[in-house]
Amino acid sequence: MSRRIRIVAAVTALLVVAGCGQAGAGEKETVAAQAPVSVAPTVEETTPEPDPEPTTEKPKPKPTTKKPTAKPSPTEDPFNMQLPDCAEYVGKAVSRAKAKTALNAAATKVYWPGSAPKLKVPADLIRAVAWHESGWVSNIRNCDGGYGLMQVMPDTQDFVNQRFEKSYDSKDYRQNAMLGANYLAWLTKYFGEKYFKKNYDLSASKCKSDASPCLLNLVADAYNMGFGSTEEAYLDGKKLSNPEYVHLIRANMRECDCDRF
Repeated sequence: MSRRIRIVAAVTALLVVAGCGQAGAGEKETVAAQAPVSVAPTVEETTPEPDPEPTTEKPKPKPTTKKPTAKPSPTEDPFNMQLPDCAEYVGKAVSRAKAKTALNAAATKVYWPGSAPKLKVPADLIRAVAWHESGWVSNIRNCDGGYGLMQVMPDTQDFVNQRFEKSYDSKDYRQNAMLGANYLAWLTKYFGEKYFKKNYDLSASKCKSDASPCLLNLVADAYNMGFGSTEEAYLDGKKLSNPEYVHLIRANMRECDCDRF
C-alpha cells in the first residue's frame, strides 16, 4: 500500500469516527478534495406495527385428578353366559355371596386327613374353576349332566363319594363345592405322585407359563378333560390337552370378575 493511500485511509477513519462524513470504499479521490458534508443523524425508519386487538385470555384448564373407575355394582351380572338350548336352570339359585362362602369353605378342608398327603386346594383355584364353569350360578344343569357351581358330573360325584367315603349330593351348593374341591385334590395327588416326585405344590410360581406342564396346569386341564386325556397329552410331548381352558382358569386366578362379590 502507498503512503498516500495509507494517509487517505487514516483520514477516512477519523472522519467516520467523528461522524463528519463518509468515504465510499474503493474510491480514488482523496478525502481532502471532497467538501465536508454535514450528515444528520440517521433514524432507522420502521413501519409502525398496528396495536394488537384486545383479546380475551382463555382460561387455563384446571388440573384434574383422574378418579379411579368405580367397580360395577355386584347386582349386575358380569358372567352373562348364554346357556345352550339343552341346558336349564333347576330351582332357585343362591346368591353369589353364599356361593363364594361355600367355595372358600371347600378350600379350608384338609383331604386325606388320616394319611399322607394332607392336601388343601387353594381357594383361588377353586373359585376360578367355579367361575369359569358356572359363573357361580348354583342351579345350572348342563347338557352333559354337569351340575351346579363346579359343574360336577354324575360319575365324578360317584367317584369322589367312593374314594373319600362320603355321601355328597351335588344338588346342594355347599356339597357341590366340596365335590369339586375333592376332585381337584385327587387330581393333585395323582399327578404329583406320578410325575412330580410327590411334590403337591399348586403354586403358580412353579409354572413357567399358562401352557407349561406344571402341576397346577395339569390339574386344571384334567378337571376339564379328564385325567386320562391330560396324562396322554403330557406323556406324548409334555403338553396340555386343552391349553385354552387352562389359560382361562389361570387368568381368573390372576384377576376375576368374581372378585366384586
